[in-house]
Amino acid sequence: MNLFLKIFLWFLAAIGLMIGVMLFLNWTVQTEPVVSRWRVSITNQTVTYAETATQIYRAEGEAGLNEFLERIRRPATIGEVDLIGENGKVYLSQGVNADNYKDLVVKALATDAVVIETLQETALSARQLTLSDGNRYVLIIRWERPRITPFFGESPLRYLRYAGLLLTALLLCWLLARYLSSPIGKLRQATQRLADGDLSTRVASKVGNRRDEISALAEDFDVMAERIEGLIDSQKRLSRDISHELRSPLSRLGVALEIAKKKAGADAKPLLDRIENESVRLNEMISRLLTLSKLETGTRDFDRGEMNLRSLVEQVVADADFEANAKGRSVKLVHADDCRMVGSEGLIQSAVENVLRNAVRYTREGTSVTVSLIRNNGNATVRIQDHGGGVPENELANLFRPFYRVGEARDRSSGGTGLGLAIAEQAIRAHEGSITARNEGDGLLVDISLACKDNN
Repeated sequence: MNLFLKIFLWFLAAIGLMIGVMLFLNWTVQTEPVVSRWRVSITNQTVTYAETATQIYRAEGEAGLNEFLERIRRPATIGEVDLIGENGKVYLSQGVNADNYKDLVVKALATDAVVIETLQETALSARQLTLSDGNRYVLIIRWERPRITPFFGESPLRYLRYAGLLLTALLLCWLLARYLSSPIGKLRQATQRLADGDLSTRVASKVGNRRDEISALAEDFDVMAERIEGLIDSQKRLSRDISHELRSPLSRLGVALEIAKKKAGADAKPLLDRIENESVRLNEMISRLLTLSKLETGTRDFDRGEMNLRSLVEQVVADADFEANAKGRSVKLVHADDCRMVGSEGLIQSAVENVLRNAVRYTREGTSVTVSLIRNNGNATVRIQDHGGGVPENELANLFRPFYRVGEARDRSSGGTGLGLAIAEQAIRAHEGSITARNEGDGLLVDISLACKDNN
C-alpha cells in the first residue's frame, strides 16, 4: 500500500471517528435532559388533568368527564387514558384489564403525588382524585417516550445531507493526502533520476515553498546532488586532464624507444620489446580514457548517419570470430533481423566490439560466444552470451564502472583495461539506448537495446 493511500485512509478514519463521537455525544447530551424535562412535564400535566377532571365532573357530571377524557386521548403523545376506582372497577374505558394496573393503583392511592412507572417505550403516570360522589379514583395516562431528533432531521433530504458529508470528507482527505504525499513522490523520482546518472537533478523548486520538514529535505537533497555532481565532474576532469598530459611524454617515449632499439644490442631487445608493449598498452588506455571522458560529458557532437545495424553486427562477429579461433574459441551469429538506425557507426561498432571481445576473453576454451540481433516493436536487441561461468550477482551492477574488475580471474593478466564495458555503456546511452547484463545458464548474457528507424 503506497503512502498516499495510507494517509488518505487514516484521514478518512479520523474524520469518521470524530463524526461518530460527535453523534454519540450529541445523543447522550440530548437524552438525559430531554427525559428529565419529559418526566417533569408529564407530572405537571397529570396533576392538571386530575384536577380538571374533578372540576368537570362536579359541574357537568359523568358525560362531561367522559368528553374531557376523550379529548385527553387525542394527542399523539398519549396512548391510553383510564379511570380506575379504588375497588378495582374501570370507569369510562373499554377493554382495559384493571389487574394490569393493580400495583400502580395501590401506589397512587397511598400518596397525593403523581406516581410514574417508566417502561421501555412508554411511561405510565397515575394520580388519585376524589369526585363529588365521594369515591376515590386513579387517573392513569400512558405517555409515549420522546424521540431524539436525528442529527440531520427526519426529512428525506437527510440522505442528501449524509451524502454531502461523505463527499466532503472524501474530498478533504484526498486533498490532504495529496498535499502530504506529492512532494515525497517528487523526491523519489528525483532520487531515481540521480541514481540513473542524471546529476543535474534538482527537486526543491518542484516541491514548492512549503516551509516544513519536507521542504527542508528537498533542499538537503539538492545540496547533496550538487556536491555529488561537483565531485564526479572533478574526477572526470582530472582523468581527462591527466590523459591529455600523458599523451606528450608517451609520444616522446615512443621516439626514444625507436632510437634505443636501433642502438641496443641483441640482449636488450626483449626488454625493449616489453617496454614497447607496455607503452602501446598505456597509449591505448589513455585513448580509451579520453573517449570515455568525452562520452561522460554528454557531448553529442559526433557524426550521425543512417546505418545498417545488421551489417555492422555481422562484420563485428566475423572479426571477433577470426580473433577467437586463435584462442580455441569461436563466435557465432545465430539470428539477425533487419534494422536500420541513425547514429554514429563508429561508436556503435566500438560498443558491440567491446562487449563481444570481453565475452571472448572470458568464455571457456572450446566454447562459442553466441550473438543474435532481435527486432521487436521498433527496437532492436543485440544479445551476446558467453560460457565463462558468469559473474557474482552482487557485482552485476558494477560491471559498467570504469576500471572495475570482477574477482581474481579477471585481473590485469587477462589483457583488459577495465574500460571497455564502461565505454560501451556510455556509447549506447549517447544513442538513447540501454545495456544490461545478467547471468544466464553457465555464463554472462549482455543485452544492448537500440531504437530502429521506421521502415516507412
